Amino acid sequence: MEMSMNSLYSPAKEKAAARGLYRSPVLIHRCRKVLKVKLLLAICVIFAVFVIAGRTGSLMGWNPHPSSSVSSPSRGGYTVLINTWKRNSLLKQAVAHYSSCSRADAIHVVWSEHDPPSDRLKAYLRKIVLSKSQSAHKPNFRFDLNKEDNLNNRFKPIKDLRTDAIFSVDDDVVVPCPTLDFAFTVWQSAPDTMVGFVPRMHWLDEENDAVTYYNYGGWWSVWWMGTYSMVLSKAAFFHRKYLDLYTYQMPSSIHDYVNKERNCEDIAMSLLVANATGAPPIWVKGKIYEIGATGISSLEGHSNRRNKCLNDFVSLYGSMPLVSTNLKAVDAQHEWFW
Repeated sequence: MEMSMNSLYSPAKEKAAARGLYRSPVLIHRCRKVLKVKLLLAICVIFAVFVIAGRTGSLMGWNPHPSSSVSSPSRGGYTVLINTWKRNSLLKQAVAHYSSCSRADAIHVVWSEHDPPSDRLKAYLRKIVLSKSQSAHKPNFRFDLNKEDNLNNRFKPIKDLRTDAIFSVDDDVVVPCPTLDFAFTVWQSAPDTMVGFVPRMHWLDEENDAVTYYNYGGWWSVWWMGTYSMVLSKAAFFHRKYLDLYTYQMPSSIHDYVNKERNCEDIAMSLLVANATGAPPIWVKGKIYEIGATGISSLEGHSNRRNKCLNDFVSLYGSMPLVSTNLKAVDAQHEWFW
Protein backbone atom coordinates (compact mmCIF):
# COMPACT_ATOMS: atom_id res chain seq x y z
CA MET A 1 0.00 0.00 0.00
CA GLU A 2 1.49 3.29 -1.03
CA MET A 3 0.69 6.70 0.43
CA SER A 4 1.88 9.99 -0.94
CA MET A 5 1.66 13.48 0.56
CA ASN A 6 1.89 16.60 -1.51
CA SER A 7 3.81 19.50 -0.06
CA LEU A 8 1.48 21.69 1.98
CA TYR A 9 1.00 25.09 0.36
CA SER A 10 -1.40 27.74 1.52
CA PRO A 11 -1.86 31.30 0.28
CA ALA A 12 -3.57 32.18 3.58
CA LYS A 13 -0.74 34.36 4.81
CA GLU A 14 -0.57 36.30 1.57
CA LYS A 15 -4.34 36.85 1.49
CA ALA A 16 -4.38 37.83 5.12
CA ALA A 17 -1.66 40.37 4.56
CA ALA A 18 -3.59 41.85 1.66
CA ARG A 19 -6.60 42.27 3.90
CA GLY A 20 -4.56 43.95 6.57
CA LEU A 21 -4.92 41.21 9.14
CA TYR A 22 -1.25 41.18 10.01
CA ARG A 23 -1.40 44.61 11.47
CA SER A 24 -2.46 43.11 14.83
CA PRO A 25 0.22 41.18 16.82
CA VAL A 26 -2.58 39.52 18.85
CA LEU A 27 -4.21 38.23 15.71
CA ILE A 28 -0.89 36.93 14.45
CA HIS A 29 -0.41 35.01 17.69
CA ARG A 30 -3.91 33.50 17.48
CA CYS A 31 -3.48 32.42 13.86
CA ARG A 32 -0.18 30.74 14.63
CA LYS A 33 -1.75 28.94 17.59
CA VAL A 34 -4.64 27.64 15.45
CA LEU A 35 -2.23 26.46 12.74
CA LYS A 36 -0.11 24.62 15.30
CA VAL A 37 -3.18 22.85 16.71
CA LYS A 38 -4.39 21.84 13.25
CA LEU A 39 -0.95 20.60 12.26
CA LEU A 40 -0.72 18.57 15.47
CA LEU A 41 -4.15 17.04 14.85
CA ALA A 42 -3.17 16.17 11.28
CA ILE A 43 -0.02 14.41 12.47
CA CYS A 44 -2.04 12.47 15.06
CA VAL A 45 -4.57 11.35 12.43
CA ILE A 46 -1.85 10.19 10.04
CA PHE A 47 -0.07 8.34 12.83
CA ALA A 48 -3.33 6.66 13.87
CA VAL A 49 -3.97 5.54 10.28
CA PHE A 50 -0.55 3.89 10.10
CA VAL A 51 -1.01 2.18 13.45
CA ILE A 52 -4.46 0.84 12.55
CA ALA A 53 -3.28 -0.29 9.13
CA GLY A 54 -0.31 -2.05 10.69
CA ARG A 55 -2.46 -3.83 13.26
CA THR A 56 -5.06 -4.76 10.67
CA GLY A 57 -2.37 -6.14 8.40
CA SER A 58 -0.95 -8.23 11.22
CA LEU A 59 -4.34 -9.63 12.13
CA MET A 60 -5.23 -10.37 8.54
CA GLY A 61 -2.00 -12.15 7.68
CA TRP A 62 -0.71 -9.27 5.61
CA ASN A 63 3.07 -9.35 5.77
CA PRO A 64 4.82 -6.35 4.20
CA HIS A 65 7.89 -8.49 3.60
CA PRO A 66 7.64 -11.47 1.22
CA SER A 67 7.87 -14.86 2.85
CA SER A 68 11.27 -16.49 2.79
CA SER A 69 9.60 -19.48 1.14
CA VAL A 70 8.99 -17.41 -1.99
CA SER A 71 11.83 -18.00 -4.39
CA SER A 72 13.43 -15.20 -6.35
CA PRO A 73 11.83 -16.16 -9.72
CA SER A 74 8.40 -15.42 -8.21
CA ARG A 75 9.48 -11.91 -7.40
CA GLY A 76 9.99 -11.39 -11.10
CA GLY A 77 6.97 -13.12 -12.57
CA TYR A 78 4.03 -15.47 -12.34
CA THR A 79 2.51 -18.43 -14.17
CA VAL A 80 -0.86 -17.88 -15.83
CA LEU A 81 -3.01 -21.01 -15.49
CA ILE A 82 -5.96 -20.85 -17.91
CA ASN A 83 -8.84 -23.26 -17.49
CA THR A 84 -10.73 -23.86 -20.75
CA TRP A 85 -13.50 -26.06 -22.13
CA LYS A 86 -14.51 -26.15 -25.80
CA ARG A 87 -14.21 -22.40 -26.31
CA ASN A 88 -11.22 -22.06 -28.59
CA SER A 89 -12.13 -18.55 -29.71
CA LEU A 90 -12.07 -17.33 -26.10
CA LEU A 91 -8.90 -19.28 -25.41
CA LYS A 92 -7.14 -17.53 -28.29
CA GLN A 93 -8.13 -14.12 -26.91
CA ALA A 94 -7.02 -15.04 -23.39
CA VAL A 95 -3.63 -16.40 -24.48
CA ALA A 96 -3.02 -13.37 -26.70
CA HIS A 97 -3.79 -10.98 -23.86
CA TYR A 98 -1.78 -12.64 -21.09
CA SER A 99 1.17 -13.09 -23.44
CA SER A 100 1.37 -9.30 -23.58
CA CYS A 101 1.76 -8.99 -19.78
CA SER A 102 5.45 -8.42 -19.16
CA ARG A 103 5.56 -10.34 -15.85
CA ALA A 104 3.93 -13.50 -17.22
CA ASP A 105 6.74 -16.06 -17.01
CA ALA A 106 4.66 -18.95 -18.36
CA ILE A 107 1.18 -19.69 -19.70
CA HIS A 108 -0.36 -23.10 -19.09
CA VAL A 109 -3.69 -24.19 -20.53
CA VAL A 110 -5.62 -26.81 -18.55
CA TRP A 111 -7.14 -29.02 -21.27
CA SER A 112 -9.74 -31.58 -20.17
CA GLU A 113 -11.48 -32.42 -23.44
CA HIS A 114 -11.64 -35.97 -24.78
CA ASP A 115 -9.74 -35.02 -27.93
CA PRO A 116 -6.34 -33.33 -27.57
CA PRO A 117 -5.83 -29.86 -29.06
CA SER A 118 -5.17 -29.89 -32.77
CA ASP A 119 -1.71 -29.23 -34.13
CA ARG A 120 -3.16 -26.20 -35.87
CA LEU A 121 -4.43 -24.73 -32.58
CA LYS A 122 -1.14 -25.41 -30.80
CA ALA A 123 0.88 -23.82 -33.59
CA TYR A 124 -1.41 -20.79 -33.69
CA LEU A 125 -1.19 -20.19 -29.94
CA ARG A 126 2.60 -20.57 -29.85
CA LYS A 127 2.85 -18.02 -32.63
CA ILE A 128 0.53 -15.67 -30.75
CA VAL A 129 2.65 -15.97 -27.59
CA LEU A 130 5.82 -15.05 -29.46
CA SER A 131 4.24 -12.14 -31.34
CA LYS A 132 2.32 -10.60 -28.42
CA SER A 133 5.04 -10.81 -25.79
CA GLN A 134 6.42 -7.36 -24.93
CA SER A 135 9.62 -8.59 -23.28
CA ALA A 136 12.82 -10.21 -24.46
CA HIS A 137 11.98 -13.22 -22.30
CA LYS A 138 9.10 -14.99 -24.03
CA PRO A 139 6.60 -16.81 -21.78
CA ASN A 140 6.85 -20.57 -21.77
CA PHE A 141 3.62 -21.89 -23.33
CA ARG A 142 2.22 -25.37 -22.75
CA PHE A 143 -0.98 -27.41 -22.73
CA ASP A 144 -1.54 -29.50 -19.60
CA LEU A 145 -3.51 -32.44 -21.00
CA ASN A 146 -5.98 -34.51 -18.99
CA LYS A 147 -7.70 -37.69 -20.01
CA GLU A 148 -11.03 -36.94 -18.35
CA ASP A 149 -13.31 -33.95 -17.93
CA ASN A 150 -12.96 -33.08 -14.27
CA LEU A 151 -12.94 -29.64 -12.64
CA ASN A 152 -10.28 -30.86 -10.21
CA ASN A 153 -7.88 -30.83 -13.17
CA ARG A 154 -7.42 -27.09 -12.90
CA PHE A 155 -5.57 -27.56 -9.60
CA LYS A 156 -3.26 -30.43 -10.55
CA PRO A 157 0.42 -29.88 -9.69
CA ILE A 158 2.58 -28.68 -12.57
CA LYS A 159 6.11 -29.92 -13.18
CA ASP A 160 9.02 -27.63 -13.96
CA LEU A 161 7.38 -24.43 -12.74
CA ARG A 162 9.79 -21.51 -12.49
CA THR A 163 7.54 -19.38 -10.29
CA ASP A 164 5.81 -19.79 -6.96
CA ALA A 165 3.00 -17.47 -8.01
CA ILE A 166 0.07 -19.00 -9.89
CA PHE A 167 -2.56 -16.78 -11.48
CA SER A 168 -5.60 -19.00 -11.95
CA VAL A 169 -8.06 -17.64 -14.51
CA ASP A 170 -10.98 -18.80 -16.65
CA ASP A 171 -10.70 -18.56 -20.43
CA ASP A 172 -13.43 -15.90 -20.52
CA VAL A 173 -11.86 -13.50 -18.01
CA VAL A 174 -9.44 -10.77 -19.04
CA VAL A 175 -7.57 -8.73 -16.43
CA PRO A 176 -5.62 -5.71 -17.78
CA CYS A 177 -1.88 -6.21 -17.39
CA PRO A 178 -1.26 -3.22 -15.07
CA THR A 179 -4.09 -4.38 -12.81
CA LEU A 180 -2.73 -7.92 -12.84
CA ASP A 181 0.78 -6.72 -12.00
CA PHE A 182 -0.55 -4.70 -9.07
CA ALA A 183 -2.37 -7.78 -7.74
CA PHE A 184 0.89 -9.71 -8.06
CA THR A 185 2.69 -7.19 -5.85
CA VAL A 186 -0.13 -7.54 -3.31
CA TRP A 187 0.29 -11.33 -3.39
CA GLN A 188 4.03 -10.94 -2.86
CA SER A 189 3.26 -9.17 0.43
CA ALA A 190 1.10 -12.11 1.57
CA PRO A 191 2.16 -15.18 -0.46
CA ASP A 192 0.39 -17.72 1.74
CA THR A 193 -3.09 -16.37 1.08
CA MET A 194 -5.28 -15.99 -2.01
CA VAL A 195 -5.35 -12.63 -3.76
CA GLY A 196 -8.07 -12.11 -6.34
CA PHE A 197 -10.60 -9.94 -8.13
CA VAL A 198 -13.91 -11.76 -7.55
CA PRO A 199 -14.96 -11.64 -3.88
CA ARG A 200 -17.69 -13.79 -2.35
CA MET A 201 -18.97 -14.19 1.18
CA HIS A 202 -20.70 -16.55 3.58
CA TRP A 203 -22.84 -15.96 6.62
CA LEU A 204 -24.49 -18.02 9.30
CA ASP A 205 -28.15 -18.46 8.37
CA GLU A 206 -29.47 -20.52 11.25
CA GLU A 207 -28.30 -22.80 14.01
CA ASN A 208 -31.00 -25.05 15.47
CA ASP A 209 -30.66 -28.37 17.26
CA ALA A 210 -26.89 -28.39 16.71
CA VAL A 211 -27.40 -28.05 12.94
CA THR A 212 -25.55 -25.10 11.44
CA TYR A 213 -26.43 -23.78 8.00
CA TYR A 214 -24.49 -21.19 6.00
CA ASN A 215 -25.50 -19.07 3.03
CA TYR A 216 -23.24 -18.35 0.08
CA GLY A 217 -23.34 -14.75 -1.06
CA GLY A 218 -22.52 -13.43 -4.53
CA TRP A 219 -21.29 -10.01 -5.55
CA TRP A 220 -24.40 -8.10 -4.48
CA SER A 221 -24.18 -9.63 -1.02
CA VAL A 222 -20.55 -8.48 -0.78
CA TRP A 223 -21.51 -5.00 -1.96
CA TRP A 224 -24.39 -4.77 0.52
CA MET A 225 -22.61 -6.23 3.56
CA GLY A 226 -19.18 -4.76 2.90
CA THR A 227 -17.38 -8.00 3.79
CA TYR A 228 -16.12 -11.10 2.01
CA SER A 229 -14.48 -14.41 2.91
CA MET A 230 -13.52 -15.87 -0.48
CA VAL A 231 -11.96 -14.79 -3.76
CA LEU A 232 -12.86 -17.06 -6.64
CA SER A 233 -10.15 -18.93 -8.52
CA LYS A 234 -11.61 -17.68 -11.82
CA ALA A 235 -9.20 -14.74 -11.33
CA ALA A 236 -6.87 -15.15 -8.36
CA PHE A 237 -3.25 -15.57 -7.31
CA PHE A 238 -2.13 -18.32 -4.95
CA HIS A 239 1.09 -20.15 -4.10
CA ARG A 240 1.87 -23.24 -6.16
CA LYS A 241 2.07 -25.33 -2.98
CA TYR A 242 -1.73 -25.29 -2.87
CA LEU A 243 -1.83 -27.34 -6.07
CA ASP A 244 -0.14 -30.15 -4.15
CA LEU A 245 -2.32 -29.65 -1.08
CA TYR A 246 -5.49 -29.67 -3.17
CA THR A 247 -4.51 -32.80 -5.08
CA TYR A 248 -2.82 -34.91 -2.42
CA GLN A 249 -3.94 -33.71 1.02
CA MET A 250 -7.47 -32.40 0.66
CA PRO A 251 -10.09 -35.07 1.54
CA SER A 252 -10.78 -37.30 -1.46
CA SER A 253 -14.48 -36.99 -0.65
CA ILE A 254 -14.28 -33.35 -1.76
CA HIS A 255 -12.59 -34.36 -5.04
CA ASP A 256 -15.39 -36.84 -5.65
CA TYR A 257 -18.01 -34.23 -4.81
CA VAL A 258 -16.56 -31.67 -7.25
CA ASN A 259 -16.29 -34.27 -10.00
CA LYS A 260 -19.85 -35.46 -9.48
CA GLU A 261 -21.49 -32.04 -9.18
CA ARG A 262 -19.27 -30.39 -11.84
CA ASN A 263 -19.17 -27.30 -9.68
CA CYS A 264 -17.61 -25.62 -6.64
CA GLU A 265 -13.92 -26.40 -7.13
CA ASP A 266 -13.30 -22.70 -6.43
CA ILE A 267 -15.11 -22.91 -3.08
CA ALA A 268 -13.06 -26.01 -2.26
CA MET A 269 -9.82 -24.13 -2.96
CA SER A 270 -10.93 -21.17 -0.82
CA LEU A 271 -11.70 -23.51 2.07
CA LEU A 272 -8.36 -25.27 1.63
CA VAL A 273 -6.32 -22.05 1.80
CA ALA A 274 -8.34 -20.65 4.71
CA ASN A 275 -7.94 -23.94 6.59
CA ALA A 276 -4.18 -23.86 6.02
CA THR A 277 -3.64 -20.20 6.98
CA GLY A 278 -6.43 -19.30 9.39
CA ALA A 279 -6.57 -15.97 7.54
CA PRO A 280 -8.87 -14.33 5.01
CA PRO A 281 -8.05 -13.78 1.34
CA ILE A 282 -7.32 -10.34 -0.12
CA TRP A 283 -9.64 -8.72 -2.62
CA VAL A 284 -7.97 -6.44 -5.15
CA LYS A 285 -10.22 -3.73 -6.51
CA GLY A 286 -9.72 -3.58 -10.24
CA LYS A 287 -11.59 -3.61 -13.53
CA ILE A 288 -11.84 -7.03 -15.16
CA TYR A 289 -13.68 -8.09 -18.29
CA GLU A 290 -15.73 -11.23 -18.89
CA ILE A 291 -15.69 -11.88 -22.62
CA GLY A 292 -17.79 -15.04 -22.61
CA ALA A 293 -21.59 -15.22 -22.73
CA THR A 294 -22.15 -18.57 -21.04
CA GLY A 295 -20.79 -20.53 -18.11
CA ILE A 296 -21.72 -22.60 -15.09
CA SER A 297 -22.81 -19.50 -13.16
CA SER A 298 -25.45 -18.75 -15.80
CA LEU A 299 -27.27 -22.05 -15.24
CA GLU A 300 -30.60 -22.11 -13.41
CA GLY A 301 -30.37 -22.98 -9.73
CA HIS A 302 -26.70 -21.99 -9.54
CA SER A 303 -27.11 -20.12 -6.23
CA ASN A 304 -28.83 -23.05 -4.53
CA ARG A 305 -26.10 -25.40 -5.72
CA ARG A 306 -23.43 -23.11 -4.30
CA ASN A 307 -25.22 -23.02 -0.95
CA LYS A 308 -25.34 -26.80 -0.91
CA CYS A 309 -21.65 -27.10 -1.87
CA LEU A 310 -20.58 -24.75 0.89
CA ASN A 311 -22.51 -26.58 3.60
CA ASP A 312 -21.50 -30.03 2.37
CA PHE A 313 -17.83 -29.02 2.33
CA VAL A 314 -18.09 -27.57 5.84
CA SER A 315 -19.58 -30.88 6.99
CA LEU A 316 -16.66 -32.76 5.44
CA TYR A 317 -14.16 -30.40 7.11
CA GLY A 318 -15.99 -30.60 10.41
CA SER A 319 -15.78 -26.84 10.87
CA MET A 320 -16.03 -23.52 9.01
CA PRO A 321 -12.48 -22.41 8.11
CA LEU A 322 -13.46 -19.28 6.14
CA VAL A 323 -12.53 -15.95 7.73
CA SER A 324 -14.44 -12.78 6.86
CA THR A 325 -12.76 -9.42 6.29
CA ASN A 326 -13.41 -5.99 4.83
CA LEU A 327 -9.80 -5.38 3.78
CA LYS A 328 -9.45 -4.26 0.16
CA ALA A 329 -6.29 -3.57 -1.85
CA VAL A 330 -6.49 -0.48 -4.04
CA ASP A 331 -3.90 0.90 -6.43
CA ALA A 332 -3.79 4.50 -5.21
CA GLN A 333 -1.97 5.64 -8.34
CA HIS A 334 -5.04 4.91 -10.45
CA GLU A 335 -7.82 5.85 -8.04
CA TRP A 336 -9.37 9.28 -7.82
CA PHE A 337 -11.05 8.46 -4.50
CA TRP A 338 -9.90 6.02 -1.85
